[in-house]
Amino acid sequence: MSTPRRLLARLRDLTARGNAPLGDLVRLVAAELVTEVCSVYITRPGEILELAATEGLRPEAVGTTRLRIGEGIVGLAAATGAPLNLPDAQNHPAFVYRGETGEAPYSSMLAVPVRRAGHTLGVLAVQNRNPRRYDADEVEVLETVAMLLAEMLATAGSTEAQSEGGLVGTLPRRFAASTLAPGIAMGPAVMLGTSHGPRRLLADDPIAEQARLDRAVRAMQAGIDALIEASLPKTGGSQPDAAASREILDAYRLVASGSGWLKRVADAVNSGLSAEAAVHRVAGDLRDRMRRVTDPYLRERLADIEDMVGRLLSALDNRAGPTQPVPGAILLARRLGPAELLDWHSRGIAGVAIEEGSAGGHAAILARALGLPAISGARGLVDAAEEGEHIILDADEGQAFLRPDRDVRHAFDRALAARTARQAGYATLRTAPAVTRDGQRIRLMLNVGLTLELPQLDATGADGIGLFRSEIAMLARGAIADVADQSSVYSRVLDAAGDRPVLFRTLDLGGDKLLPGSPAPEEENPAMGWRSLRVGLDRPALLRRQLRALLLAAGGRNLSVMFPMVATVAEFRAARTLLLAEAARIRPEPAKLSVGAMLEVPALLWQLPAFLRETDFVSVGTNDLMQFLFAADRGTPALAHRYDLLSPPVLDLLADLAARCAEAGVELSVCGEHAARPLEAMTLLGLGIPSLSMPSSAVLPMKALLATLHLADFRQMLSAIRRNSSGAASVREAIAAWAREHDVAV
Repeated sequence: MSTPRRLLARLRDLTARGNAPLGDLVRLVAAELVTEVCSVYITRPGEILELAATEGLRPEAVGTTRLRIGEGIVGLAAATGAPLNLPDAQNHPAFVYRGETGEAPYSSMLAVPVRRAGHTLGVLAVQNRNPRRYDADEVEVLETVAMLLAEMLATAGSTEAQSEGGLVGTLPRRFAASTLAPGIAMGPAVMLGTSHGPRRLLADDPIAEQARLDRAVRAMQAGIDALIEASLPKTGGSQPDAAASREILDAYRLVASGSGWLKRVADAVNSGLSAEAAVHRVAGDLRDRMRRVTDPYLRERLADIEDMVGRLLSALDNRAGPTQPVPGAILLARRLGPAELLDWHSRGIAGVAIEEGSAGGHAAILARALGLPAISGARGLVDAAEEGEHIILDADEGQAFLRPDRDVRHAFDRALAARTARQAGYATLRTAPAVTRDGQRIRLMLNVGLTLELPQLDATGADGIGLFRSEIAMLARGAIADVADQSSVYSRVLDAAGDRPVLFRTLDLGGDKLLPGSPAPEEENPAMGWRSLRVGLDRPALLRRQLRALLLAAGGRNLSVMFPMVATVAEFRAARTLLLAEAARIRPEPAKLSVGAMLEVPALLWQLPAFLRETDFVSVGTNDLMQFLFAADRGTPALAHRYDLLSPPVLDLLADLAARCAEAGVELSVCGEHAARPLEAMTLLGLGIPSLSMPSSAVLPMKALLATLHLADFRQMLSAIRRNSSGAASVREAIAAWAREHDVAV
């Protein structure tokens, strides 16, 4: 019998009568791995690691030797959550010597953190006198023992993580977050997945256990197929249609059948673990790996895999899927896959809080399309909450309240009632034009990324699509579609829009939007690196394929194509030349072909005379323009509110741009996120920008705002505010004060 199998068999015997003494466990591990030392350190209150059991070090050190989290090799393993395999530990910069242990003779050390549900409960370490690097099998065996030890410690309740209840678990808490989809929701918490570990850690018969795992995998995959084939066609109204949802779920289905993570589970079962324990083991590895991944898109793909883990555990437990929550519940999840979100949405949840998710992730895209309030980044919320506890989800302001006190609940009751009344009032504006109080017509357009959002054109009465993000469907699919598939998507968009304009932005890949398999950018500043149009011009076959698909989809209709991240007139000319070359080959040709660009790179502002002679329209991308203008990464929280669109230099820039475009007869719009914010939107209109593009949720509130805004009066006041704002960081307060005084619905 192999060492891993024999060790797990002996551990099964050791724990058959309940939790084994730690002393027996360290003696068994030391003997099986042929190490001279095996020690267990337990996390104590105050971020302290205490030596709880040892074989090989001095017995009197037990209960006496302590290290802070991050101190020494053991403390470093606990802090990082990753194993440390050191052939010469005493010369490692983090090494700390404790004389009472008698560990001076030992050179090599393997320290493995003992983790459960995201918490580090302790560290399991082995040592030898001779310098050596422990091999992969030994590391894997020790990680498996650490998983077993974590369950023993959790059951015994001997760690700080298990004793944090009491008063702390009853106090109200607020968690800061970021908005994925706006809205307010209140209700009882429902937890995604199970917080408990596997009921059975070790298998009596690995062959039978592998067969059970195989059956569960087949059941999991059948369940996913059923969701895609049966559930989605039943959705209607504002919910995603089946064809659109496939853009996400087809990629998701491929993950479910992927051999990589399933092979790791099978290998763990073969070593002697139960199927449930093997799945938990792989899930823990993925969870720890996700915390070290910086690329948002890759993090979202790992979230899809963890979604599969939950489904596989349900299949092993012979459960069909998520239990029926109380209608109006708030779903709490560390990560959330797209199929999981559709499951829970069909069961009546009112909102979602995801600890680790991004605005471009699959779940976030679906949440916005479903109109489901959602936040991300509320660190610690999942661990702090218990099933059924009251949650207030304020996705408008990016916050969540756990166990809110009576005053907070009453305040949000009033806010929700007011919001419901406003929404009812907004519904009457669906067919109304966007007109200011003094009769000026404004064009309000939609920002769209998937065809599942197209019903919002009619639901909001929008004037068209001011930004179709063509890369979102590619990211959901996980690959660049061929010409036929791309053309099918674009044709559906044009069909839904009818005679309303659609501005198709060509692929904006790169930076934080990477396709699976794409190498991570070897750039210090990916946002300013090889992305967007730069990729298209360097890979013209990729760009020409998309342009051909757009022209085919137009089929004789009007077509507007917009190039992103244009930095020079020469780049715009090169991209337009590719488009015209493709147009010369396609019949029928578009009834009207309009070519424009996003204005995101400040360098283009100093080329406006030449640029405006050649472009049909300009759309300002405020997100990138602001970060490039102020050299402030928009993803850095410390800089998030430091630079304001409503600052004199930005207003001067936009006012000059509006005047030049009007003089040249070039259409100008703003499609960045600032167009959906009330104060920013009215200011953009006041500067002479007549068209705004925004998420669907902002269109009806914007119509209501316009009905209360006398634009001519505001323009006069805005000019006065700008004249008297020299050196100011922002004129936001002055604009807000005018809006309040004139009862503008901001």
